[in-house]
Amino acid sequence: MDFEAMFKRQLDALREEGNYRVFANLARKCGAFPRAEFHGAEDRPEVTVWCSNDYLGMGQHPDVIAAMHRALDECGAGAGGTRNISGTNRYHVELEAELADLHGKPAALLFTSGYVSNWAALSTLGARLPNAVILSDALNHASMIEGIRHARCAKKIWRHNDVEDLDRKLAECPADAAKIVAFESVYSMDGDIAPIAEICDVAEKHGAMTYIDEVHAVGLYGPRGGGVAEREGLMDRITLIEGTLGKALGVSGGYIAGSEALVDFIRSFASGFIFTTSLPPAIAAGAIASIRHLKRSNAERLAQRDRVARLRARLDAIGIPHLRNPSHIVPVMVKDPVKCKVLSDILMEQHGIYVQPINYPTVPKGTERLRITPSPLHSDADIDHLVAALGALWSQCALARAVA
Repeated sequence: MDFEAMFKRQLDALREEGNYRVFANLARKCGAFPRAEFHGAEDRPEVTVWCSNDYLGMGQHPDVIAAMHRALDECGAGAGGTRNISGTNRYHVELEAELADLHGKPAALLFTSGYVSNWAALSTLGARLPNAVILSDALNHASMIEGIRHARCAKKIWRHNDVEDLDRKLAECPADAAKIVAFESVYSMDGDIAPIAEICDVAEKHGAMTYIDEVHAVGLYGPRGGGVAEREGLMDRITLIEGTLGKALGVSGGYIAGSEALVDFIRSFASGFIFTTSLPPAIAAGAIASIRHLKRSNAERLAQRDRVARLRARLDAIGIPHLRNPSHIVPVMVKDPVKCKVLSDILMEQHGIYVQPINYPTVPKGTERLRITPSPLHSDADIDHLVAALGALWSQCALARAVA
């Protein structure tokens, strides 16, 4: 059997569809975010990154870097094992306490990534709770879908952000079912925000637990960066809050927060936690510094909102179509996979602007886009340069403009 030919045929088909992924080889410049060096060209030109999930630039904040240096000098590189076998460091314990405090919960638990925390927590809940039924929002992230699949329990998909549909599907569940309502706060591709209070109302009506993914909201929303649930005063009504250290907090890793019994249940039964080497102590130390800074500083959040508003206004002024939403994510709609990739390539090669094309299967076919994430550190000149380049390319590629 010619396995190589099989691999090649499917890869060729992916290229023909315009959905083959090409990674941009970048070297982030410490202290110069959002600048990076592009290693895909011989002269390694500097580019401005417009699609980073380091939403607030905390990955290069002096407090974070200093904390990581201290921990590296103190503890060395790796954790040395799983949490159960020599891999629990004081920085892990301190970080879990900071995360629990951030979300107003008694306990928290660290994972190696947000993907793993979703996969491990949902699969464990669904597999071990009696007669479990997981009710998943239709646009939940792949990590949540994977966790639900591995739970091998009953599941129901409810229409995106449709509380009435959720209510109907909860009513269909058996009376003795352990019902788990799983959803996100900020949806990363469209940038829309879940009606959390209404979801909690319906879940409580049916005796269901609530599981919220706040990965695109932690650090960005709420008076201390606890996410949308904190901003709306709803953290106490959420059973389990899942988040990441790898986006607005600027480092790497994932976590859950909840009651002591719930967190201990996941700690004791989740294979994705039990059998994985724990985060390097320096990463945990950097996350602690980032969380502590954002708990007391609102400057980064306010500056980012200003940058988002300015970019949207400039795009509107020249008719570049972008999805309206109440979040920090600005999806510029191209709606063609090949043109989306071409636009991204030209922006990089000719304008020194890096925006990754977002194509199927990340988004549905026909909704291809450039997902732009302004940070507090993008200047007025950066915004003007991006908008001018998009305006020129919109004409060059004969793309439709938005009508005011």
